[in-house]
Amino acid sequence: MNLFDRLNNEIKKKRCTLLGVGPMTKNVVDASINIANKSNFPLILIASRRQIECNKNGSGYVENWDTETFSEYVKSKTKNDNLILARDHGGPWQGNFDKEKNYKIKDAMNAAKVSFMKDIDCGFKIIHIDPSIDLHKKLNQDEILNRVFELYEFCCDYSKKKNKEVLFEIGTEEQSGTTTSDYDLEYTLDQMKNFCDKKKLPFPSFVVIQAGTKVLETENVGTFELPYRIDNEIPVEIQLLKSIDICNKYNILMKEHNTDYLTTDSLNWHPKLGIHSANVAPEFGVAETREIIKLFEKMNMNDEKQKFLKISYNSLKWKKWLKKNSKTSFLEKSIISGHYILAKKETKELLKNLEEKMRFKKLNLNKILQKKISETIFRYISSFRLK
Repeated sequence: MNLFDRLNNEIKKKRCTLLGVGPMTKNVVDASINIANKSNFPLILIASRRQIECNKNGSGYVENWDTETFSEYVKSKTKNDNLILARDHGGPWQGNFDKEKNYKIKDAMNAAKVSFMKDIDCGFKIIHIDPSIDLHKKLNQDEILNRVFELYEFCCDYSKKKNKEVLFEIGTEEQSGTTTSDYDLEYTLDQMKNFCDKKKLPFPSFVVIQAGTKVLETENVGTFELPYRIDNEIPVEIQLLKSIDICNKYNILMKEHNTDYLTTDSLNWHPKLGIHSANVAPEFGVAETREIIKLFEKMNMNDEKQKFLKISYNSLKWKKWLKKNSKTSFLEKSIISGHYILAKKETKELLKNLEEKMRFKKLNLNKILQKKISETIFRYISSFRLK
């Protein structure tokens, strides 16, 4: 059975929603591996180019892993085929390397192709093609689609040449916090079908749908959970059903991004509504950071705690997550960006001191952190009817 049929059968058999986990830190990766090794359902590890990137493009912030090292690490610890490696938001300027070099479109597209080739070589089974970012101009829908077509054909040809089974996901980076219109979705899928038919390429397996989710700070601020209706906008639960009907018509699975921080009640509605798949990422990194801070406090290591918070705050990684006119505190900003700094030398030294002090009390730092992360992941697993 091919991978698409396996995933589709899982969804239909259990009436479940598949879960994509962002590998925010090494402990998130290890927790995901442990869950997959003990489970009978697929779990998808969705690495962005900022998190994990090929060596030629400068590697990523998670454990300073490049694609090769990351894939080898995961494969060396997995005991079955339940953990599926996936590329999230692959495309031009989706990695730090492209932005730092201030690439023009040709070089940015080439860097994306280099990244995709390494993904395919290293056994990534699902690849999200997202060329919606442009550092130099605002793109319209047709310009984005033309870039999708170029990258899609390139990846299909390369995976065929390498005899690798790869599923593809299309859809844009920007999470508006509202829902995708029927027209935009139908237009995208119709244009994609025409292109695939013309080039004799397989149709994509996933499409990203704006499902009323958007993460800012440590909240989901989209319309999915709003207790009131918005003027001139179709309610989320109605629009989503219409979008899912369109996906079913094209035999493509719907993917929701930015699912973090939704209430358990909202998560329980995902399989009921027929949402095929959903991604969660920063929430797992934040859960680990909060636990690290608690452990510094428990071990009476206030100086180390303050140094950790300062390193995190000074990284400025919290800036992209802030609400407009935010009054978020120093502490909360540091918590938001904590997972970005765990691979830094100075942070590792602080955590090593914490680990040694905990070991003296017969406590294992990474086991405690992975337990907290696993609890956070299992909230989704349970709500999505995976188990």
